[in-house]
Amino acid sequence: MNRRQFSRQMALGAAAPLMLHGLTPQHIEPKLEKIKPKRLQAGDLIGLITPGSFIPDAALEKAVKNLETLGFRTALAPNIRAKMGYVAGTDQQRLDDLHGMFANPEIKAVWCARGGYGCTRLLPRINFNLIRQNPKVFIGYSDITALLNAVWQKTGLVGFHGPVASSTFTPYTIEHLLAVLVEAQSPHEIPLAIDYADSTDPLFQYQTLQPGKVQGTLAGGNLTLLSAMAGTEFAFNATGKLVFMEDIDEKPYRVDRMLTQLQQSAHLDKALGFALGIFSGCTADAGDESLTLSETVSQQLVGSGAPAVYGLSFGHVQHQCTLPVGIQAQLDTQAKTITLLERAVL
Repeated sequence: MNRRQFSRQMALGAAAPLMLHGLTPQHIEPKLEKIKPKRLQAGDLIGLITPGSFIPDAALEKAVKNLETLGFRTALAPNIRAKMGYVAGTDQQRLDDLHGMFANPEIKAVWCARGGYGCTRLLPRINFNLIRQNPKVFIGYSDITALLNAVWQKTGLVGFHGPVASSTFTPYTIEHLLAVLVEAQSPHEIPLAIDYADSTDPLFQYQTLQPGKVQGTLAGGNLTLLSAMAGTEFAFNATGKLVFMEDIDEKPYRVDRMLTQLQQSAHLDKALGFALGIFSGCTADAGDESLTLSETVSQQLVGSGAPAVYGLSFGHVQHQCTLPVGIQAQLDTQAKTITLLERAVL
């Protein structure tokens, strides 16, 4: 065997243990320096984009009013009123708006005006170097999960799983939004929204699935999007993470299917803990032969022994907190809180 053949065999041999354990190179996260954006201040110019679905004029007007009420100025992306079927313009138009807002030094935050399908289509063409060189607050939820996680994986930039600009900004939502993005509170304890929501509302019923207290790096988002990225360059990896998840209008069997996919692709068994938000509309129809949502998530998550809860105040609901992707946080199942242990902005 000559030297070239020997070197090739050695390389294949070194890769074998990874393949045996199902860890292809795409599952190994690079060690990136954590990048925190600058905190927001009154008067800052906020760029509004629609990287997913089209936003009607009434919702866009609400988005602008929401941010102006908080004391910010707004700038609309050039293609924000574009429409192509179910998405907000062509992929190139939405990509241009994303890149343009990050490249513009006058823009202090990039705020998604709404979520909706279409974000995953942009991932392979995003200029992550541009984003890394121009870090700023980037915020949204639901399908924006795809962008938040991809940006964090590729650049190290802390993103924010929080209300889209057209959300209903309740006092709870505003309190925890400003605490994270403007006041940079640390530590910052996020309790349930029981002082704002009707305590009898079935959406806001807290449940401890597995008791305990744990701290780790916050990561996650919308369950449907996390599962949709499985098998791609941007696949979610739960190993060593404090995983948060939420969803809307998915039957328990579909929630089960997506969690099963993540069990087999994202190493949920290696997560440090699970902080589940509110899965609104995720119930079986009357008469269905189905597990309940609670039974479904318990079967999928409790076996790992990691602390796990359901019903924290985030998701497709009015009272939602803002969770930074990529910072240290603590889940306390007894206190019913998530506490952000470090500032997410500078």
